[in-house]
Amino acid sequence: MTRGADPRGERPLDGGMVARQAMVRWAWRLFRREWRQQLLVLSLITVAVAVTTVAVGVAVNTPIKPYVGFGTAHDLATFSGRSPSTSAEIATLRQRYGAIDEIDNRTVTVPGSVSTFDLRAQDPSGPFGRSLVALVSGRFAKDAHEVDVTAGVASDLNLRVGSVWRERGVSRRVVGIVENPQNLLDEFALVVPGQVTSPTTITVLFDAPPGTPPKRLGSNVITTTMVAQGNAFNPETISIALVTVTMMMIALVAIAGFTVIAQRRLRSIGMLGALGATDAHIRLVVRANGLFVGLVGALVGFLAGLLAWLAYRPTLERSAHHVVGVFALPWTVIIVAVVLAVAAAYFASTRPARAMTRISTVAALAGRPAAPRQLRRSAVPGLVLAVVAFFLLGVAGASGGKGGGGGALALGFVTLIVAVVMVAPFVLTLLDRMARRAPLTIRMSMRDLARYRARSGAALGAISMGVLIAVVVIIASAARFSNVLDYAGPNLSSTQIIIYTPNGPYGTGGPGNPSRGAVTGHELAAMAASAQRIAASVGSRSVVTLETTSATLQHAAPGRSYSGPLYVATPQLLAAFHVSASSVRADAQILSMRPGFAGLSNMQIVFGNYFAKGGPGEGSWPCPSSDCLANPSIQEVAGLPAGTSAPNTVITEYAVKRLGLATTTSGWLVQTASALSASQLTNVRGAAAAAGLSIESKSSMPTSATIVDWATLVGVVLALGILAMTIGLIRSETAGDLRILMATGASRWTRRGLTAATAGALALVGAVLGTAAAYLAMVGFSRTSALDGLSSLAAVPVINLLLILVAMPLVATVIGWLAAWREPVTASRQLI
Repeated sequence: MTRGADPRGERPLDGGMVARQAMVRWAWRLFRREWRQQLLVLSLITVAVAVTTVAVGVAVNTPIKPYVGFGTAHDLATFSGRSPSTSAEIATLRQRYGAIDEIDNRTVTVPGSVSTFDLRAQDPSGPFGRSLVALVSGRFAKDAHEVDVTAGVASDLNLRVGSVWRERGVSRRVVGIVENPQNLLDEFALVVPGQVTSPTTITVLFDAPPGTPPKRLGSNVITTTMVAQGNAFNPETISIALVTVTMMMIALVAIAGFTVIAQRRLRSIGMLGALGATDAHIRLVVRANGLFVGLVGALVGFLAGLLAWLAYRPTLERSAHHVVGVFALPWTVIIVAVVLAVAAAYFASTRPARAMTRISTVAALAGRPAAPRQLRRSAVPGLVLAVVAFFLLGVAGASGGKGGGGGALALGFVTLIVAVVMVAPFVLTLLDRMARRAPLTIRMSMRDLARYRARSGAALGAISMGVLIAVVVIIASAARFSNVLDYAGPNLSSTQIIIYTPNGPYGTGGPGNPSRGAVTGHELAAMAASAQRIAASVGSRSVVTLETTSATLQHAAPGRSYSGPLYVATPQLLAAFHVSASSVRADAQILSMRPGFAGLSNMQIVFGNYFAKGGPGEGSWPCPSSDCLANPSIQEVAGLPAGTSAPNTVITEYAVKRLGLATTTSGWLVQTASALSASQLTNVRGAAAAAGLSIESKSSMPTSATIVDWATLVGVVLALGILAMTIGLIRSETAGDLRILMATGASRWTRRGLTAATAGALALVGAVLGTAAAYLAMVGFSRTSALDGLSSLAAVPVINLLLILVAMPLVATVIGWLAAWREPVTASRQLI
């Protein structure tokens, strides 16, 4: 819309600052009056910022910080017990570094239970440890006859403020309830310094000068720098990457939304041009509208997210087991999210802003949109970025989770998404060429997608992005859960519990704990009787004795090794899972339900002194026959349970006898008729603790099917949602062609076929493009991974991929067909 100059020369040709201010005010007035027309983009930005605010707060605050226990210090020294040498070392630290904070701990057992807590001597106002103690109620102890306890200790010992606690002949009055804000699971009784005469451990907090060599600090000293180096992934870095991806998707969808808004205001914009507005003024109006939408959406989203965070924070504290500050949010990530949301809305409005200036004033006043521009873009830049992303993901895979790969992973993934968005318009051109001999309805739909690929390409990029993320989750989950060596998944079913002896694999004493000593025959008989009583209390008579040996399995090859218990395949255990003795081969040494486990090579049964000092070392091949059996005979038995802690892989009695292994009872597997309730589990834990036992019940670890199915559902719903938001725009831009078809006698079926073909084509191409990009990412990452390798991708989730590649396009086609059942109002009321 070209404008002439002022013949008097008294004003700037474009009206100057006054005109620009008027355009901004006019854009703001339209935004306030017609905000309902922009509800789609506003809702997208608001929800995205709100969800981001809560999600990043949960992601950053849920893990316990790696430097828990340091207080405000940078260095921490640990000593086992008190001795003259320990006292001398502590004195040296005080002399060398000045102020220190000494914390003495002695382990105390709860009477009648295997649970323990610490009797802790600490100054609550010490120079470094004050952040490790907080007063919940009452006051801090002031002398040797007073004590503060945590809520858990008070509950276990039936204490409250004012009660008297007697321990080792010493009476102390409870004067307060305390907690460790950094770890709410830390149970302790707090006394004044000097009252723990025989500590189990001594912790000294201090600050060494920066740059002090580790050798000078001592081998028993760790620093916050050492802990930070062991933290492979920074939650804030990952959050910023995810926020960037989310805002890119919103920008792609917003392009379509702002195009619709601009077309609906076409006559208003034409009136501005008739009044003398220049092209710069028209662009300013549309861009200012995008800026207002972004600002309002981001502000409302941030406030909504902040309110949701304040409401959810107490729940997060209970689940994370540490105090979370009211405003302990990753503000850097949130600021980035708000800025990206505003930027996404602004830049999404620039393309419609440029398009409006190509419409003449007369055409704008008549409400006629501009003819589509034929963009000649090459796929080379997108393909180059895809190659760059491939190598970046390879760098991330080579890190093996040891740190340093998080940045490459995030950058590679974002680069791949940009590549997909850049390739999308070119794919539409190829689709148009491929459909030249298709039926008329399909050919017209493909032609319109290619003609209007400036908009449809953005929609295709958004669909492909959603599919890419979903398929990456599907492939990664299928690869991880299909690993038969490092088995992953739920530990037990909801109808199973395992009762462990103190020296069992997960017992309170741990395997081979010398402080506990061997369980005697009399103690074992008593524990077996207690296990029977516990099973009877939950209505179960199915109690299977779990026997173990010193043997375990290992894979003498690079990558993951065997994980999980290796129980003995006793007749009782096999009968409990309906595995008949006749179905087991006579020469079988290992039975496993893990699919594909029997086909693994380089497997070993290691036992005895294999891992002793001076032994051959893990993964040695060939292995010594005295402590190792190479390539044991493995038989796959589907009847064994699938839980990671259940006897999913067992060693046969034939192998136990051949290798001369001794067996010990490590626990009992109890199977119930129905899932145990929370109150039943609480009672079972109490009964087991009273008998010196421990139990394991079903964890919250999801199954592979759960993760994959949810990822599939999210990907399909996201793609269909994007289609629903953009298909109307794409068809409205072809309203002129549709009116011509209607005038020439095209039927309702033709109109339905156009919409259905458009929706189905976008869904199909987006699914194929997103899936191809996802496999490119997984191949790039896995090819250099020392843990899994390319072989991990052999587990193809066929059903879920078919749902995305076949079912989703069919659903989109049906929805498009049904949505076009009536003639658009604008098509019937406009001139041809």
